[in-house]
Amino acid sequence: MIPNHSHLLPDAEAVDVDSIARPDKPEEACGVFGIYAPGEDVAKLTYFGLYALQHRGQESAGIATFAREKVYLHKEMGLVSQVFNESILQELPGDIAVGHTRYSTTGSSRVVNAQPAVVATRLGSLALAHNGNLVNTVQLREELQKAHCNLVTTTDSELVALAIADEVDSGKAWLEGAIAAFQRCQGAFSLVIGTPAGVMGVRDPNGIRPLVIGTLADNPQRYVLASETCGLDIIGADYLRDVEPGELVWITEAGLASFHWAQQPQRKLCIFEMIYFARPDSVMHSESLYTYRLRLGRQLAQESPVEADIVIGVPDSGIPAAIGFAQASGIPYAEGLIKNRYVGRTFIQPTQTMRESGLRMKLNPLKDVLAGKKIVIVDDSIVRGTTSRKLVRTLRDAGATEVHMRVSSPPVTHPCFYGIDTDSQDQLIAATKSVAEIAAQIEVDSLAYLSQEGMLKVTQEDTNTFCTACFNGDYPIPVPELVKRSKLMLEKVVV
Repeated sequence: MIPNHSHLLPDAEAVDVDSIARPDKPEEACGVFGIYAPGEDVAKLTYFGLYALQHRGQESAGIATFAREKVYLHKEMGLVSQVFNESILQELPGDIAVGHTRYSTTGSSRVVNAQPAVVATRLGSLALAHNGNLVNTVQLREELQKAHCNLVTTTDSELVALAIADEVDSGKAWLEGAIAAFQRCQGAFSLVIGTPAGVMGVRDPNGIRPLVIGTLADNPQRYVLASETCGLDIIGADYLRDVEPGELVWITEAGLASFHWAQQPQRKLCIFEMIYFARPDSVMHSESLYTYRLRLGRQLAQESPVEADIVIGVPDSGIPAAIGFAQASGIPYAEGLIKNRYVGRTFIQPTQTMRESGLRMKLNPLKDVLAGKKIVIVDDSIVRGTTSRKLVRTLRDAGATEVHMRVSSPPVTHPCFYGIDTDSQDQLIAATKSVAEIAAQIEVDSLAYLSQEGMLKVTQEDTNTFCTACFNGDYPIPVPELVKRSKLMLEKVVV
């Protein structure tokens, strides 16, 4: 039995501001968090961890805690701060907690699909939080249905949880059963799994999505798992290391144990985590991503210089690269757009007038900064091209005499199958148009993208250790033809 203290929202469709003007970039992945900390308020620590990871998903949030054999669960639609309050957190006791903040990639945005996914087994319940996307979902679902597993949701995350339960119920222990289940899964998965015995942190053999390990500052025997280091920082935890591709860490009262369950792991971290998804204060490769994004901007200025009066960035994700561009080019950096950082989900329909100028709900120009100026505007990506033209028109309406756009990533020409919500290929503007045609469509005086070589060079890492499929169609994990056809509209797929 799982006590669920949720007061579920009606199954109504919320109006997201992004539905008025969806950003010209991929939508977020998900954020996962886990903690093993007897004697600590694990629910509250998980709440703050999810709060720091909110940028990774804003559709739903949930926390499951374990007190001996009993699991407590609360999950709802909405932001972390909307889903939880002090009284709800007090009803989530225990020494172990698993949390999740979701952007849907498989399964629609409904409360039944919110995570953690909780499944009963012969050894007690497990609670699973998943960041990523499986590519063998259809096959795995059929296997589990034949095994008479009870599928409740439409998510691939539930399938992973049920696969573990299926293996455990066949007589395996937690570790043995989990590893057997992961070997049945193909695709991207960074997982935090709570059980009555302990917490697991797991990454797929390519480590496409990130997952880090930390320890509580005042007690190094208390461990934390999070999608990014910013989830550790907020609760004062110290970064220990990353969970490696193809690794399972098992955290119990005996401490942290490591198991390398995949035979031939090959690191392929999603490069978009570094360009855009992860927070700029999160650390990867021993430096903040802010520093990497500065280098992207410097490289972009070297590759695609332009004469202009000021450089501005598209808040917030384009700003570090814009600063880097300004540093390398010598053109002054300025703030030209102010972001309303409190815009989120709303159930109120905007008026038609607002819908037509929906960008203003998010970004407002500083007219006295822009008037009479030749402007370089830097963004991290253009995916659909839907809001870029509105943005350019806004700058011109504010008095800009020239608008030159520079993008700190290559053109996005292929959809993602590993946990990012990109459109089908025919909706990706760079898949159907040349750079010159895109420039004409979004009405800029000039447009240039960073080269793939430049993007990878400034990582200062082995360039073969990143997934760049969205830029070149080189998918590190084979994608079944049926799944490919759902998004690769422009490719000749051989049946």
